[in-house]
Amino acid sequence: MPMKYDEFSMLEDNATEVGLAWSVPPTVRRESVDVGGGQRVSALVWGTGAPEIVLLHGGGQNAHTWDTVALALDRPLVAIDLPGHGHSDWRQDHDYSPVTSAPAVATAMRALAPDARLLVGMSLGGMTAMRIASEFPDLVRKLAIVDVTPGVNETKAEPIIAFLSGPERFESFDEILDRTVQFNPTRTVSSLRRGVLHNAKELDDGSWTWRYDPVRAWKEVERPAVAFVDLWDDVERIKAPTLLLRGGLSGVVSDDDVVEVKRRKPDAEVVTVDDAGHSIQGDQPVELARLLAAFLAS
Repeated sequence: MPMKYDEFSMLEDNATEVGLAWSVPPTVRRESVDVGGGQRVSALVWGTGAPEIVLLHGGGQNAHTWDTVALALDRPLVAIDLPGHGHSDWRQDHDYSPVTSAPAVATAMRALAPDARLLVGMSLGGMTAMRIASEFPDLVRKLAIVDVTPGVNETKAEPIIAFLSGPERFESFDEILDRTVQFNPTRTVSSLRRGVLHNAKELDDGSWTWRYDPVRAWKEVERPAVAFVDLWDDVERIKAPTLLLRGGLSGVVSDDDVVEVKRRKPDAEVVTVDDAGHSIQGDQPVELARLLAAFLAS
């Protein structure tokens, strides 16, 4: 019998695991925006007021990676599924670089959160957020980047590439969960189980596959599974106040990267989050929410 999946049924588990108070389920719904070219971008809309924050996840993730952060923030916000991820449409050319995705995400932001005061992006979402802040400055009043800079390369991202380059299909849920646990030693199994349920789907034969586009077309067009784009000039053009958050246990952002960020944008603030790897939203969600709320209020 197929495993039942209700994407909003696990939020109490998110809250309980990190000690957040729980009384009634939050108001959250899924929306979809036509971004042109026959493509739609999906998003989770939290709360009933005008969204104050927009959240962009990393490559191979989806909007639910922010669930615990959203619960801790407890304010209206939008968490977007990047193109090719979650419930957003896949592109025929399988190109999900920040340059390609930024216009689609900007269109979704205009439809769902035109007056948001803070754009937050993690990893691929962070690079996409930099591009949006550079090309669509009216949409970005403040910018927070989670554990990424344009200095990321194949060496720094090797663990991420290794995970994303894995199998497309798994014989069982336990098999796909085991692989996820193997690559995320800092996370609890319960949180990873929720993550896999949000990020994978069961096929008719009982096997499992990821919801995101595995981008296997790169084998035919000689494009790597993870494309790195030089956006340093975009950093220089960003006008919005900017916060860079580094995972204390992550190697994705180097000290040299921080120096270059400060050279390109001298007013950028840099904070290291202790006991957090690359996915700070998964390792230290309550602390990340605290830092984002403080940045929003500053």
